[in-house]
Amino acid sequence: RIDERALMVGTAVMDNGTAAVEVLAFVGEACAAFAGLFTGRVRIRGPQFGLLLHEVGVRALPIITVVGTLMGLILAFGAAIQLRQLGVQIFVADLVGISVSQEVGALITAIVLSGRTGAAFAAQLGSMQVNEEVDALTTAGIPPVQFLVLPRMLALILMTPLLTIYADLFGMVGGGLVAVTMLDLSLTTYVTRLIQVVTMTDFVMGLVRASVFGVLIALAGCLRGMQCGRSASAVGLAATSAVVTSIVLTIIADGLLSVIFNVLRL
Repeated sequence: RIDERALMVGTAVMDNGTAAVEVLAFVGEACAAFAGLFTGRVRIRGPQFGLLLHEVGVRALPIITVVGTLMGLILAFGAAIQLRQLGVQIFVADLVGISVSQEVGALITAIVLSGRTGAAFAAQLGSMQVNEEVDALTTAGIPPVQFLVLPRMLALILMTPLLTIYADLFGMVGGGLVAVTMLDLSLTTYVTRLIQVVTMTDFVMGLVRASVFGVLIALAGCLRGMQCGRSASAVGLAATSAVVTSIVLTIIADGLLSVIFNVLRL
């Protein structure tokens, strides 16, 4: 039994070591491809990249609109009763504006993109693995990371901060609906208070979070797609793994960034 347990532990260590090496190799190839953009060695096809931007950004606007508005409604509604009892209804603008702009908007956007875009990237690249299209690119001398992974990663990294700003806007709109209908605040009072309490630093903190989340979601989705097996069921597993990995990395990164911002006293 001891030999069997030792064998199992050794096998697990070897598997984890191999997976870590694969992740590092993929991240290295992706970083090299990004560096190639600035040196002119790597080029992205304009039409393909435009379609990716439309898929990642424009087509995500409806769900971001709904989720962002509901996010603001929930934050404001949760505090409405307590604020009314204390007679400080005006502070609903502080609660919604600061929390949405600093953290909640970026986090909710990242979770939506993890389930929508990260899974889609993993499924697309996984299907190419099953159909041996990735092998065909390698045989033709075209690096798969540069041709398939880099445009998808760049599109997601660029669009995540923009979608976060969009989510922040509708989050504040949702909070305003609660402030006007439940707390008897005028729209002018709510907007004026938002302008007073929400600073550019709050938005910058949110955009920094969004940029980091975009990198992590893109890496996780593309990595799981490139690691996909050769069966049809492996595509579904790759998409599921991409979502789980993206969300876990996003939550970890959010906690680390909160600590860093607290240390920097931002």
